[in-house]
Amino acid sequence: MEIYHVLNRGVDKRKIFLDKEDYLRFIHDLYEFNDEEPAEKVYYYFNKHKYGDVGRPHIDRKKRKRIVDLLAFCLMPNHYHLLLIPKKPEYLTLFMKKLNGGYAKYFNEKYQRTGTLFERRFKRILIKREEHFIHIPYYIHCNPLDLEYPEWRNRELKNPQKAIKFLEKYRWSSHLDYLGIKNFPSVTQREFLLDVFGGEKGYKEAIENWLKSFDLAEIKQWTLE
Repeated sequence: MEIYHVLNRGVDKRKIFLDKEDYLRFIHDLYEFNDEEPAEKVYYYFNKHKYGDVGRPHIDRKKRKRIVDLLAFCLMPNHYHLLLIPKKPEYLTLFMKKLNGGYAKYFNEKYQRTGTLFERRFKRILIKREEHFIHIPYYIHCNPLDLEYPEWRNRELKNPQKAIKFLEKYRWSSHLDYLGIKNFPSVTQREFLLDVFGGEKGYKEAIENWLKSFDLAEIKQWTLE
């Protein structure tokens, strides 16, 4: 089993998500393209509930044969983070080609643009050491703090509880599902990490403790910066 932290961002650091529809489309693509079979239909609907899952598109479908186990994800305005396990070595490249290509096609058609959307195919980092593994899920899920509490990276949060509450309101990651709050539960495969964390309660306690004690110097080598 090989676990990868996969990252990509917009060319020239441009935004790749401009509205709610864009975020939902990419999360839908995380689900739809995670299949050995080609995605025949990419039209979809979301139910009207506040937290509508994306795993129930209004189309006839066969059971998926996943090509990766998607452990965690986070979408930011100009980049994204994924934590995943390919089912076969070659499936990592296959999944990312489908994901980046499919989303770029959607984005360019919607905004009537041409050319490259992402600055590279993608950046992959194989998690080889335990000290990397114990940090990376928390780091991925804390990325949205850059939008409101950028001082978190220097461990200068004056009110950690407000930061935690902010994360609980940020929809575009798998953080809520790890807390047991249904957001996009069909997109990720959480059993492995929840077993490591000690369940949803253990995860909640662990990420709060990590936010107060992490050392960014230990994880800079695994980021886009």
